[in-house]
Amino acid sequence: MKNILRAFAVLILIVLVYLRIAIYPQLDLLSGFSAKSVASGHFIDGRSLETIQLGDNNLPKVNWVSNKINDSEKFVTSTVYGLKERKAIYREGLGATLIDDDFDVTKSYEVPKRRFIKNSRPYPLGNNEPKDTIFTTIDYNKLHDAVDDAFDKKDEKNKRTRSVVVLYKDHLIAEKYATGFNKNSRILGWSMTKSITGTFFGILQHQGKINIMKPAPIKEWQNDQRKNITINDLLHMNSGLEWEEEYTKICDATQMLFQAEDMSRCQLEKPAVFKPNTHWNYSSGTTNLLSGILRKQFKSHQEYLDFWYASLIDKIGMNSMIVETDMKGNFVGSSYGWATTRDWAKFGLLYLHKGNWNGEQIFDESWAKYVATPTNTSNGRYGAQFWLNAGGYFPNVPKDMYYCSGFQGQMIFIIPSLDLVIVRMGLSEEFDFNKFLKEVTACLKK
Repeated sequence: MKNILRAFAVLILIVLVYLRIAIYPQLDLLSGFSAKSVASGHFIDGRSLETIQLGDNNLPKVNWVSNKINDSEKFVTSTVYGLKERKAIYREGLGATLIDDDFDVTKSYEVPKRRFIKNSRPYPLGNNEPKDTIFTTIDYNKLHDAVDDAFDKKDEKNKRTRSVVVLYKDHLIAEKYATGFNKNSRILGWSMTKSITGTFFGILQHQGKINIMKPAPIKEWQNDQRKNITINDLLHMNSGLEWEEEYTKICDATQMLFQAEDMSRCQLEKPAVFKPNTHWNYSSGTTNLLSGILRKQFKSHQEYLDFWYASLIDKIGMNSMIVETDMKGNFVGSSYGWATTRDWAKFGLLYLHKGNWNGEQIFDESWAKYVATPTNTSNGRYGAQFWLNAGGYFPNVPKDMYYCSGFQGQMIFIIPSLDLVIVRMGLSEEFDFNKFLKEVTACLKK
């Protein structure tokens, strides 16, 4: 009997040690993810706690978390069985920010000055409702079937598509939403935000204010081999800096998004493990470093905040969009852009038009070619903050297609050869995008 009790005690000890080593460190990230997710979904898009917990919070172990919303003071607190409490606050204009115990919630803060330009043209080039247009080159029955097939049938949870928008020759030709979503629903684009962030370098270059081929302006790198890293290398995810991006475990990316006070410094502080332009490595830290570099281009924090909206977001009428900030006031350019599906499609249309929006050139035509040209170490998969089909990753889709891609299958597909922009927002990356794109593009009659 004593031997049995002793063995049982050893087993319990082993379990406790395992929990302490393997599970306990994850709790902070779990409660942090949940607090941020609930605060953003609730205060930005008006979703209920139940909707967020059943939908947006669909990661492993996140159901261990309990969440409480304080509507009057606009914050969310989350714990894992009473442990590791995390708090996310909502501030109008800045979105939701996950904060730590040292964050001063009483401190005043600056917000972007928005200028919503009135444009009476129909969507997508304006803000009025789209104009019905029938193209003889489209098989509409096939198109509607293709879009319908992107959504789950009743009681299914396989494809998990939330919305689809299709633009052809500057017209909305298809649009559909899952139950609970509509044209006004703001949806998190996750890493599609990287393409937004990268675009600002194209805008500054068009304005003659930056040269992306020059070394990154980072003083901490000037005394080691990192001094040779250019902004171009960073845009191509080709800097050679150490970084781990694996969302199934604690890694550089998850620690940055759910623990860092200043996300722009997480990649900056990493050592070089390869020479620049020799090793492609996808890194959200790199994009947030780029956001920090953008901030340095302006004399004041207010100018930095305003630039994102005045030079691009509000200029093309993406008035629903909000890009959230970290505790230090940096836009989280890697991951935290919210917008309606229609507005995400506008961004794709801007690139389809090579930077021209209603007659105004926002970035040079050459910039669209630049972002869609493969970096030499990505096997045709990646350009400059955009993903590519140059290597035929989607075999049944034109190879000139390039796209914005975000966690859980957020996608903006730009297909210049077909004058087509396709947006799909959802909750699953298991979705068969090749089949979907094949079916949609097949609707265009030869």
